[in-house]
Amino acid sequence: MIDEDFLTGKILLIDKPLDWTSFDAVNKIRYAIKKHLTVKKIKVGHAGTLDPKATGLLIICTGKKTKDIEQLMGLEKEYTGTIKLGANTPSYDLETEEKEQFSTEHVTEKMLQEVAQSFIGVQQQIPPLFSAKKIDGVRAYEFARKGEDIELKSNTIEIKEFEITSVNGNFIDFRIVCSKGTYIRSIAHDFGKKLNSGGYLTALRRTKIGNFSVENAQSIEQFISSL
Repeated sequence: MIDEDFLTGKILLIDKPLDWTSFDAVNKIRYAIKKHLTVKKIKVGHAGTLDPKATGLLIICTGKKTKDIEQLMGLEKEYTGTIKLGANTPSYDLETEEKEQFSTEHVTEKMLQEVAQSFIGVQQQIPPLFSAKKIDGVRAYEFARKGEDIELKSNTIEIKEFEITSVNGNFIDFRIVCSKGTYIRSIAHDFGKKLNSGGYLTALRRTKIGNFSVENAQSIEQFISSL
């Protein structure tokens, strides 16, 4: 690995671990590069946030390649994950505990397939309250964690593919291809709502961003050891 590449600009494919924020990953990599190059400053940024409870592909740009971040953020994304039916959580994932319980006895596999297909296309989506969306300069999750009632504006998104890959009781595995700005947690919540069964995200992995695949990504430890 040529040291100067980091300064002129590199695109790094990182497999983000569970419970790390995207900024945790960026900071760890920035620190490692600075230490390796013995420099005080270097530009490092990511091209699209992944929630702490999600794993998978995080594109990290260094040096002059940080100018490409906006373009990379616009690429379509592919995710795999699991929705649990029968309950809701305030954060729409495992960050918060189950708050409401629902019956799932009426749910059939045919209903699951039909509801998944109903998401295909361009639509308006309201982000989760537990999100990094800003309201008057304050992150929405800061209001949500205080129990304050807030209203978020909807965003235009597009779901291109939504495939149910397996069903194990109340746990529904899926694969989804979507536009930038799509909150999969909101998809999970709305999926449960359409089924009248509740639903929240229990696992999420980003597998692709455009033509970039997590199969070609390194763990943070692998990247650091390669320096």
